Amino acid sequence: MALDILVPLPVTTKGNRYVLVLMDYFAKWPETIPIPDQEASTVAEELVRSWNSCYGVPMILHSDQGTNFNSAVFTELCKLLGILKTRTTALQPESICHGREI
Repeated sequence: MALDILVPLPVTTKGNRYVLVLMDYFAKWPETIPIPDQEASTVAEELVRSWNSCYGVPMILHSDQGTNFNSAVFTELCKLLGILKTRTTALQPESICHGREI
């Protein structure tokens, strides 16, 4: 599975400004989740609440090299859940997911 965050958008009435995009590589199934910020704790909480609770824990999680995805919070979450965390190479955002096509 891959994840990415869409750039800041206009703030919604619920205070959300970003969109967390999750993509199942096998099924090509995207999920989009509005979030208020792109802090590691917010992303980790939404990953568990929105994805893991519906589809289960992914074996592999692929992201860009953003500080939120490489933080201690995110690293610990992956360790606790037994997720192999991988990253794109520098300047290769197209290798993250097809979420940019959504």
